[in-house]
Amino acid sequence: MWNVCVGGSVFHFPSSSRKMAMLLQPLWTFVLGHAPLLRSPFFPLLFSLSVYLSFCLPFLLLDTLSTRWAWVLRYKLQPQSSISWSSVRRCLALTLYNHLVFIFPLTVLHWYLRRVHLPEEAPPLPRLLAQVLVCLLLFDFQSFTWHLLHHRVPWLYRTFHKVHHTYTSTSALTAEYSGAWETLSLGLFAAANPLLLGCHPLTELAFFVVNIWLSVEDHCGYDLPWATHRLVPLGLYGGARHHDLHHLKSKCNFAPYFTHWDRLAGTLQTQD
Repeated sequence: MWNVCVGGSVFHFPSSSRKMAMLLQPLWTFVLGHAPLLRSPFFPLLFSLSVYLSFCLPFLLLDTLSTRWAWVLRYKLQPQSSISWSSVRRCLALTLYNHLVFIFPLTVLHWYLRRVHLPEEAPPLPRLLAQVLVCLLLFDFQSFTWHLLHHRVPWLYRTFHKVHHTYTSTSALTAEYSGAWETLSLGLFAAANPLLLGCHPLTELAFFVVNIWLSVEDHCGYDLPWATHRLVPLGLYGGARHHDLHHLKSKCNFAPYFTHWDRLAGTLQTQD
């Protein structure tokens, strides 16, 4: 905030960061209107599941249409494969089981030990965008390291990660088809990064939404014209095609999103 005195009157002008915060203030005020829900121990579970399933639904619709319409099928990464309702039920059952049995008790413990703080003011938009990007980069590195280790050590792969590779043909609901250890490990990375950076709660929510979307898109099984990897230049982002190759061959493309770690490790593959 800076002040200007004119004719004995003092005029107050918001600083640039204040102006940036004001851009998000209506959204944050709306969110604060649901403060009891945000402070509830049930919120992380409901938020995670609802966002995840909402993002999966459009791709499930594409899976249904791809059996009837050729223009949808041409975007499918593995056109010879099809999604069965039994696999949909298995994926949903495991996702719900992991959330209710493992994630929910931990969110209740976290709620008990660290009560939710909801500031009145929204964060500046540039800070929110920058911190979301940093959280994604940190998560990408953490996941790459975890993923590579669980492929290079046979015991770790057999014991913990093999479940996620049950399906060599990816579909949206396979994003969270994993065992408890993998679900909790990646969930810990995602939850810890905003805390390490001291992010505003709105920034945390934005990161979680973006992270869930990118994970679902990675596993969607389609190379769509508006896919994220087509929007990010210079091949810096892998996307669905990148991750689908990993499920097919299992020895390449270990980073979930960006390509720089696989490039440095010599594990990047961009073609079948």
